[in-house]
Amino acid sequence: MAAWALLALAPVAAGAMLGFASYYGDHMVLQKEPAGAVVWGYGEPGAAVTVALSGDGGVIVMKKTARVKGPSGTWTTVLDPMDQGGPYALTAGQGSENVTLRDVYFGDVWLCSGQSNMAMTVLQIANASQELAAAARYPYVRVFAAAPARSEVELEDLERIDLPWSIPTAENLGHGNFTYFSAVCWLLGRYLYEALRYPIGLVEAAWGGTPIEAWSSRRALRVCGLPEDAGSISSHPHLSGPQTPSVLWNAMIHPLLNMTLRGVAWYQGEANAFLHTDRYNCTFPALIADWRWAFHAGSAGQTEPLLPFGFVQNPDDSFARLRWHQTADLGVVPNARMPGTFMAVAMDLCDEHSPYGSIHPRDKQNVAHRLHLGARAVAYGEKDLVFQGPYPTRAVLEVTRGLLNLTYSQELVCRQRDTRAFEVCCSNQSSPCGWLPAPVVVAESRTVTLALTGCGTLVLGLRYAWAEWPCEYESCALYNSWGLPAPPFLMDALPVGESPGLSKTAGERELLLLPGSWISRGI
Repeated sequence: MAAWALLALAPVAAGAMLGFASYYGDHMVLQKEPAGAVVWGYGEPGAAVTVALSGDGGVIVMKKTARVKGPSGTWTTVLDPMDQGGPYALTAGQGSENVTLRDVYFGDVWLCSGQSNMAMTVLQIANASQELAAAARYPYVRVFAAAPARSEVELEDLERIDLPWSIPTAENLGHGNFTYFSAVCWLLGRYLYEALRYPIGLVEAAWGGTPIEAWSSRRALRVCGLPEDAGSISSHPHLSGPQTPSVLWNAMIHPLLNMTLRGVAWYQGEANAFLHTDRYNCTFPALIADWRWAFHAGSAGQTEPLLPFGFVQNPDDSFARLRWHQTADLGVVPNARMPGTFMAVAMDLCDEHSPYGSIHPRDKQNVAHRLHLGARAVAYGEKDLVFQGPYPTRAVLEVTRGLLNLTYSQELVCRQRDTRAFEVCCSNQSSPCGWLPAPVVVAESRTVTLALTGCGTLVLGLRYAWAEWPCEYESCALYNSWGLPAPPFLMDALPVGESPGLSKTAGERELLLLPGSWISRGI
């Protein structure tokens, strides 16, 4: 493998040697129609490079010509949009030199990035032996892993590769702990393949113990008013990976910008429980917007501007504020600040006894299943597919009885009547908030009734699943009938006067539920 990587990267130094960029190779998947796949590489400055795509029997189905630019010594071309399928051979020719990549397929290409929960390999997860044994059944889900690398400047190509494009095997899916291949990425691709039935290409670029600032470009950091210089972040003892702003963007994401993508999966945030936590409601939307712009521009407009972006809401303890900030403080996605996104709620997939620490739960199958539902709904536009759990849409306060009735968006399944699942803010001051438990009295098909013991009629806010450890494994309070958990929320509760259809004598008052703003300061 090392020899392959050196061979692939040699043109960077030589400048004149004909070759493809590092992340093109045998067995790769290129993005299918309606986009055109971008292909680039190295050659003699000023020379013409002919790129030919051939099918069975060597029949050429497409030919492109590109000029090698100086002084970078690079050439780039965009293939015509291709239907899903293969295999094809892709040849670059310059004078008498030729380089050919074989067993190339067209399908959908997904980039998987983040920190250690994305880097956890198939070897480390629940039922690992069965998952590894199943790899041989999915030869059209192809995998590629960039090696962890950092740089103070933006690189044009990857410095190192951990896993060149490969057909999945037990060996390359379970190479070791936190190496390759990403379990969440693999399972997401596998589930998408089972739904779509055409090739899927998976690109892993992850590094454990890294904050979002390291994955953000300087442009994105400026949006949030964060310093861009290397000395701006002091080393945090809880974080094992690089913390310097932009160094992972520079070395692991910027080199991939020419790649035509179908979507991104992101599993990160644990590091930001210790670093700039309350900036995450800016840094995360800013990263998404910046990556979208950069991949669209880098692929000559082939990667769509609203690149679908899925992420995992962190399951771990001590992350209540971070989970909220992952949605830009709006509770659910997609939303106005985060269009074209989807989220896998994972707070109920905790793993207190994980040998890798409770911060690394082993159930990645449910994580990937929930993520793939979001991808099918948001990225692929599957209608009527339920991909997220129930969320409250209405609240009515029964003043005389001291009850709060919540109406939800979906049919409810109540698994636990946890006395602290719901909490109400009963303070008569904006901050700090006096949060008291609001036990579930009645749970019906779409409504939950909460007792406001000790709160009286002054309800200023409501929150759900806001504990450091929200619930035990698959045992949160509320789910829908598809087994998807209700996400955590933080709401301001504002009285709106008498509600239409409510009798004044009933002592009922409707509350307007708004994503937590001033109340959230007292969380």
